[in-house]
Amino acid sequence: MTIEFVTDTVQLHVNGRVATVEMNRPDSLNSLNVEMLKGLAAILTEISQSDEVEIVVLKGKGRAFSSGGDIKTMLLEANESDFPIVMDYINEVVVSLYTMPKLTISAVQGAAAGLGLSIALATDYIIADKTSKLAMNFIGIGLIPDGGGHYFLEKRLGENKAKHLIWEGKPLSAEEAYQLGLIHEVVESPLEEAVESKLQRLLSSPVLAMIETKKVYAEKNLPQLLSVLELEKEGQRKMRQTTDHQEGIQAFLEKRRPVFTGK
Repeated sequence: MTIEFVTDTVQLHVNGRVATVEMNRPDSLNSLNVEMLKGLAAILTEISQSDEVEIVVLKGKGRAFSSGGDIKTMLLEANESDFPIVMDYINEVVVSLYTMPKLTISAVQGAAAGLGLSIALATDYIIADKTSKLAMNFIGIGLIPDGGGHYFLEKRLGENKAKHLIWEGKPLSAEEAYQLGLIHEVVESPLEEAVESKLQRLLSSPVLAMIETKKVYAEKNLPQLLSVLELEKEGQRKMRQTTDHQEGIQAFLEKRRPVFTGK
């Protein structure tokens, strides 16, 4: 069975037991705007309900996985009544990836930053090209991680290392991220070949048993993830009101270093 589904921002290709979801805003390094988040949420929900699909690959079109939230969109559409809607889409995407009864793989090339990294961390496997860069860099615009970033980083690193990674916000090479335990594989060969090799190994494994283990952990941990997502939503709402956030956005647009004042 082969199925194709294409929108302006998200593409879905289903081939037998494997679904490939591609973020499709290559000109903006697949930055996540409202339309893309809405499309991802809808497609992931649909895949989650499929009886045929057992493995989902998430990737970005072009040079990057995802550079994170669309900062220009956030500035231009700074209507506070839209904020809860955007956060709900973010949370829906993350919960779908974490809980769906499928094995999920993020294929990372180029940048996986901010919300892009949070979304990758919600998947079961992260395979990264050796030249890729990963960053939990919300701090650069005076915000906190969302998309479950706090939850996933603590699970992988422990609280102390997670806090420091968030506070520093510096980009990590794929090798550095692997050594920290953030990602699962670093590959030098073409990323597509490495993902295909991984798929073939998984497809010849007892996938249903693997999925059952995922379901056990998901059911056990979902209440905590949902709690963190709500805390992030409220924390992000407060940070959007700060002078530091406005300065961070303005500095980004003006391509200069921000001057933060702690207000």
